[in-house]
Amino acid sequence: MLISLLINWNVSKEAFTIPIIDWPVRWYGICWALAFLGAHYFLSKIFKAENRTDKQLDSLTIYMIIGTVLGARIGHCFFYDFDYYMKFPLDILKIHEGGLASHGGAIGILIAMIAYCMKQKESWLWLFDRMVVVVPLSAALIRIGNLMNHEIVGKPSDLPWAFRFMKNDEDLENLQVYNTPIPGRHPAQLYEAVFCILLFVLFLWLWKNKRQQFGKGFMFGLFCMLLFIERFFDEFVKENQSEFENNLSLNMGQLLSIPFIIVGLIFVIRSYKIGRHEIPNLATNSESNKNS
Repeated sequence: MLISLLINWNVSKEAFTIPIIDWPVRWYGICWALAFLGAHYFLSKIFKAENRTDKQLDSLTIYMIIGTVLGARIGHCFFYDFDYYMKFPLDILKIHEGGLASHGGAIGILIAMIAYCMKQKESWLWLFDRMVVVVPLSAALIRIGNLMNHEIVGKPSDLPWAFRFMKNDEDLENLQVYNTPIPGRHPAQLYEAVFCILLFVLFLWLWKNKRQQFGKGFMFGLFCMLLFIERFFDEFVKENQSEFENNLSLNMGQLLSIPFIIVGLIFVIRSYKIGRHEIPNLATNSESNKNS
C-alpha cells in the first residue's frame, strides 16, 4: 500500500541542450546560476538601503563566486575523498564531474568575505550579518539542484512522501548488478531546501525590522546555529557520501556542523553582551522623549 504512494522521481538531469555545439545544460548548473543571481539581487537592495555602492557589490560578487566554488570543491576533495585526490590531484579541477561540499562552500564564503573586507576596509561583522540574509536562498536553490541531479539522497524510507530516485547512480548500479529494486528514500534535499527558504524569510524580516536592535554578529551567529543544527539532524536521514563514514558514530557532515554551531553560539552571546549595553540607552532616550 505504502509503496504505491512513493514518488517516482524520474526527472532528467539535463534541462536542455544548446544547439549546434550540442552542449547539455543541467538543472544543477541552472540552480547554481540562479543562486548567485538571487543573492546579487537581494544584496543590491541591502547595499542600496545601507549606502553602499554598486561597485562594492560587484567586487563582493566576484569574491563570493570564487570563494564558494573553490571552497565547495576543495572541501569535497579534502573532507570526503582525500586519498583519491592526493593520488590524482589534477582531478580536483574536474568540477563538471560533481563533488561540491556545502561545509567547504561555507568556509570558502567566510574566507572570501574576510578578504573583501580587508580590501575594502569594510566591517566584517556588518557584512556577515547582511550575507546571512541571502545565503539561505542560495542554499535552497543548490539543494533543489541536488534534487534535480538525483544526488545526496536520503536513506531508504516507506513514508508517503518518500522519493524513488530513478536516475541515482548507486541505485541504478545496484539494480543492474544485483537486481535490487530502487528503494524509496527520504527527500533529504527537499527537507533542507524548505528549511533554508524559511530561514531566508526569517532573516529578511529581521534585517528589515530588527537589525538596529541587535549587537553586531547576532544575525550571523543565529544563522550558523539554526542552519547547522538543522544540517546536523538532516544527516540522520541522509546516506553517507563516503564509505569511511560508515564506521563513524557521527558522519562527516555532522562532525563539520558542530564547529559552526559552537561559533554561532559564541557570536550570539557576544552580540547579546554588546547589545545589552546599547539597547537600554535607546530605551532611555525614548523615555526621555516621552517625558519631554
